[in-house]
Amino acid sequence: MLLAGLFAFASFTIATDPITKKEREEAISYFKETQKALADEIRGLTENQFNWKPADSIWSVAECVEHIALSEKNIFDWAMSTLKENADPSKRSQLKFDDEGVKKFITDRSFRVKTREGFIPTGQFGNTEKTLAVFNERREALIKYMKETNDDLRNHFAQAPFGLVDTYQVLIFLSGHTRRHTLQIAELKSLPGFPKM
Repeated sequence: MLLAGLFAFASFTIATDPITKKEREEAISYFKETQKALADEIRGLTENQFNWKPADSIWSVAECVEHIALSEKNIFDWAMSTLKENADPSKRSQLKFDDEGVKKFITDRSFRVKTREGFIPTGQFGNTEKTLAVFNERREALIKYMKETNDDLRNHFAQAPFGLVDTYQVLIFLSGHTRRHTLQIAELKSLPGFPKM
């Protein structure tokens, strides 16, 4: 009887805490870190600086920020769509990277992917201040989700351009994507023609 009770308790614990406390804390820390890095990188820029671009084919700072805000929703929606499929722990052996590997891959700017529709900036949020507010609202919702979720983020999977990832890694990918384009903004700011004000 006692053994059965302990088994039931263990099953309940696994079911309601599918990611570890450490995983939860590390994800939240990474979400906050990349959010702050973006804010720091664009702080104090003028509208002229936000909208400057060295060529028509290159995004401005404003367009990078909008792309980040769009991706925040689209990648989160992608992560949530994976939870509609049945969990399949047997796929864990097929993962391409560990969590740190996902971060390194997405922030490596030597790897380029053509941006899909829905991720392309069009100025839909208004100015950059409004766009950043949209991003921050979405990022705070992501942080709240990670604090509260009991979803099984480790046994649902998605096929990314670079291989199989689990749902937790999709969310890490999302945050790394913010970092990737924050680096792009830093690159823009370092160009010789970037306006002084």
